[in-house]
Amino acid sequence: MAAIACDIRLNTRLTPEQRELFQNGTEIQRLIREAKTIAIVGLSTEKTKASNMVGSYLQDEGYRVIPVNPRAAEILGEKSYPDLKSIPEKVDVAIVFRAPSDVSRILDEVLEVGIKAMWTQLRIIDLPSAQRGRDAGVTVVMDKCMKMEHGRYSGALHMAGMNTEVVTAQRRKFRAA
Repeated sequence: MAAIACDIRLNTRLTPEQRELFQNGTEIQRLIREAKTIAIVGLSTEKTKASNMVGSYLQDEGYRVIPVNPRAAEILGEKSYPDLKSIPEKVDVAIVFRAPSDVSRILDEVLEVGIKAMWTQLRIIDLPSAQRGRDAGVTVVMDKCMKMEHGRYSGALHMAGMNTEVVTAQRRKFRAA
């Protein structure tokens, strides 16, 4: 049988085994539900860039978003920091919007400051760093978009007509209003 055109797994380059490790639905749902403060490494000042749209969406959904961009003083109304080590508060998840070649260095910072989860955006794949993070006890989500996953599990994408592979009769609520 031919693959279904709207199959959500078509959006990744990872093998089924790698998806189980780095795109685990249970871990993704837990992060979406439990995270409160999210640092976005590579958050752009440009409103048309994906990182800015993701950050804005996550703010609208009630998350505290901390920009990490050494070239900006403020993004989305929040002070921007040059790196994860400069953030003076606890961060639950570091989202990476940087080249795959930067992931290892960013993981070093995640480990140094004790961030418990690192999430790399679509097409940002660094398998050795992802495994190193897991081995150190960090939850690693790779080659996924937190905005899309939030919409997928909250019901917003399904209501827009997308096949989210989540079967439910009710819209899920991840965050208290």
